[in-house]
Amino acid sequence: MPIRVLEPHVVAKIAAGEVVERPASVVKELVENSIDAGASHITIEVESGGVKLVRVSDDGHGIPADEMALAFQRHATSKISGFDDLELVTSLGFRGEALPSIASVSRMSLQSRAAGSDVGYEVQARWGELSTLTAAGGSTGTTVTVRDLFDNVPARRKYLRSIGAEASRIADLVSRLALAFPEVQFRLRQDGRETLVSAGNGNGSDALVAVYGAQVAEGMLPASFALDADGDRLDASGYSIGGYVSAPSLHRANRTYMTFLVNRRLVQSRTLSYALEEAYQGFLPQRRYPLAVLAIEVPTSEVDVNVHPAKREVRFTAEGRAFTLVQRAVREALVGSSPIPEVRFEDIMSPSVSGEAARAMSFFPMTGPIGGSEGGRFPEGPTGEAQSRDMRTRLPLLRVVGQIQNTYVVTEGPDGLYLLDQHAAHERIVYDRLVGKSGAGRQPRPLLQPQTAELTASQEEMVRASGELLAQYGFIIEPFGDRSYLVRAVPEVAAGADPSRALVEVLDLAAQQGGLRDREDAVTASIACHSAVRAGQALTQREMEELVLQLEEADNPHTCPHGRPTMVHLSAHHLEREFGRR
Repeated sequence: MPIRVLEPHVVAKIAAGEVVERPASVVKELVENSIDAGASHITIEVESGGVKLVRVSDDGHGIPADEMALAFQRHATSKISGFDDLELVTSLGFRGEALPSIASVSRMSLQSRAAGSDVGYEVQARWGELSTLTAAGGSTGTTVTVRDLFDNVPARRKYLRSIGAEASRIADLVSRLALAFPEVQFRLRQDGRETLVSAGNGNGSDALVAVYGAQVAEGMLPASFALDADGDRLDASGYSIGGYVSAPSLHRANRTYMTFLVNRRLVQSRTLSYALEEAYQGFLPQRRYPLAVLAIEVPTSEVDVNVHPAKREVRFTAEGRAFTLVQRAVREALVGSSPIPEVRFEDIMSPSVSGEAARAMSFFPMTGPIGGSEGGRFPEGPTGEAQSRDMRTRLPLLRVVGQIQNTYVVTEGPDGLYLLDQHAAHERIVYDRLVGKSGAGRQPRPLLQPQTAELTASQEEMVRASGELLAQYGFIIEPFGDRSYLVRAVPEVAAGADPSRALVEVLDLAAQQGGLRDREDAVTASIACHSAVRAGQALTQREMEELVLQLEEADNPHTCPHGRPTMVHLSAHHLEREFGRR
């Protein structure tokens, strides 16, 4: 094909693909414009996950009538005037791409009344084509309405996820914005339901309560720090940080709850995430992650905000200083909140089973007589269905020797030593019970005392989207006030887990999946993970032997549902060679 200049409407659609990935992108761009306009109240209305409707209304300073049409031209902006201004950007938007990009893939209207003006005006755009300006009523501020997103680019629309998943993304975004700007009141309505209202009083703690609920907010610790140009501690200048991090007792199964702001801009940063996780080393169990809202202030000349089409990433001039800032602030907050534990002599000498081990008993229902703690366990071989399984997938007969670090079960087999990861092994056992034909593991187990779970707006959207799936897996829940739910029953296999935490993390993992099948797999794996014994949990000899017996019956005993190995093998030949016997 010959080289040619593309038509303007084609260029606009291509450019829109960089800025407007999904409905949440529209919400982000419009809300950031409202914040830049000095709004103190912002209302976001969404229908059908934002595909049918997104409306953002604010009480900012508005747009003068003679600038409204200009706002739809590409690279028209009031935020910067020249190249040198890119090093001094303090606003959230600055490229002038949001409105024209959104308008090219939707039916859009812009209503605004500028401060000091007696009348407002409206202009409409249909797939990028503007209408004439008309007078319109309304108070000072701006309202942007976006309808039928991607109707003119069906190829883009087919890559969107389910309505529930898109709605969850919007709820998560607005929640993070409410945390980032506690002085602004955010009001989110989705399909006519008010799912989030923040106080807007400038108090960060109140913003945490609005987003995560009072119970989580109480478990957050204030964190602050400042560094000078040499990385030394300062009181009032240089790099600084403020915000909240979770106490060691409060953690989640993924990184969803980490919110980072750089000069008040929501960003994603591997450097900052890694610094946060490093600060928690020794405070959290493996594969558990903290909650955090951290606002980093950096001289504008030392951070590049123009490195990503959607402005999600930034580049630091001194990346190591940013890393140190986060790590030291968080570590100081954690150390300051962790008293030295008291060790009592009677606790060390007591021969009784620990509380953790006693709770673990409920994880292993006894299925038959088991040999004592001293005798060997090499009984007769399997029969029936077990005998017909592929020999390569079956485990050898194992004798339990003991436990290392309350995490690994040491066993002896016909050909050496086998170390079992107790959590991964039990995950496999529980997972097989959940997906088995009998579905025994999914039966609801009523709680003696219902527990309250406080959900975020995005988690509540996932309850509405996947409520039937939760019920199929044994969760019985019901609304109990504003974004609170009563957990009345949990899956039979999860009877020993924390009901509220299990529900929250099941919802988080389900929200990350697109199709129903993927969501069902995520729910199953999450329930299995929550129902399994933990690393660091002391087990009795009988519990370890029952764990081995049940793992021998698993269809795929060598890996957990996430693909991690359940065991490692040290052969007799290797042992003999290492000890010089060969």
